[in-house]
Amino acid sequence: MLDTVGSTLNTTETRDPRDWVKILSAYREPNPLRSTWELAITLGAFLGLWALAWAALSVSPWISVAISVVNAGFLLRLFAIQHDCGHGAFFKNKVLSDWVGRALGVLTLTPYDVWKRAHAIHHGAAGNLDRRGLGDINTLTVAEYQARSPLKRFLYRLYRHPLVLFGLGPGYIFLLEYRLPLGLTNHAIYWISAMVTNLAIIAGLTAIYLLGGWMPLVFIFLPTTLFAATAGVWLFYVQHQFETTHWEQEEDWQLHEAALKGSSHYILPPALQWLSANIGIHHVHHLCSRIPFYRLPEVLRDHEELAHSNRLTISESISTARLHLWDENSKRLVSFADARG
Repeated sequence: MLDTVGSTLNTTETRDPRDWVKILSAYREPNPLRSTWELAITLGAFLGLWALAWAALSVSPWISVAISVVNAGFLLRLFAIQHDCGHGAFFKNKVLSDWVGRALGVLTLTPYDVWKRAHAIHHGAAGNLDRRGLGDINTLTVAEYQARSPLKRFLYRLYRHPLVLFGLGPGYIFLLEYRLPLGLTNHAIYWISAMVTNLAIIAGLTAIYLLGGWMPLVFIFLPTTLFAATAGVWLFYVQHQFETTHWEQEEDWQLHEAALKGSSHYILPPALQWLSANIGIHHVHHLCSRIPFYRLPEVLRDHEELAHSNRLTISESISTARLHLWDENSKRLVSFADARG
């Protein structure tokens, strides 16, 4: 069993989580010039590496793949910028934020308006056992798992297996699942978002094929997309799937308590923190999602108690991949073996 997150100094417990909302509101204001710069350098690097990988096809397609793996980091950062647009945290102008988000959604293969709504549901229900579903990684309690039939237990174990969750899953989500507004099919706006995004993606891929044939698609587009998707799913996983995360039934659930205690502070090397747009500072993000990503480190500098809360290192995070069930008695995520015990 992990004792990492829970054993780390956590002085935030002396302050009511709701108090942080007022404190953190001082950091909500985006800087339009800074936001424009962050978008420009990220998009510029992404397009530049795409062009370099394309040029490298004439030398060796494997060089193109290597460049594409690096470029996956910039695609991940574009997704993080799209994420901030969805929270209204990137530009003061909501219309501008939404259209930048929609344009980036073509590059990230994500229908912006569909994702924005699903992600809002995630923020509004994270850690609530009675409101699991859309926008979450499926997590059962020990009691729910034990009450399932052998077949349904097997299917859940298959779903939670790392080869599925971090291997097949990311490609399925971004290449296939996002082509339809699943979970939101009763609303025309989400069908429009999905179909327009699909048409734009098809137009872009068709143009690439007409200009360069199938090789740019196989050796540049697919590696860039799949590696970025895998990194994104892993980050989303460790943000909430650590041993001492927070889940409660509806009657005991409180939004800001769940935000603070149920979101990790993922400690990454500077380069990875930059490429992931500080999304590892996830406990602060859930407390106040309107804070631009480039101001999250500022919060930690000003509030040491948040800097020391819910810390999770890369080596510690690897062990979280074996945790699959929420134990309502011990208030911890546990492995299948622990549940049997």
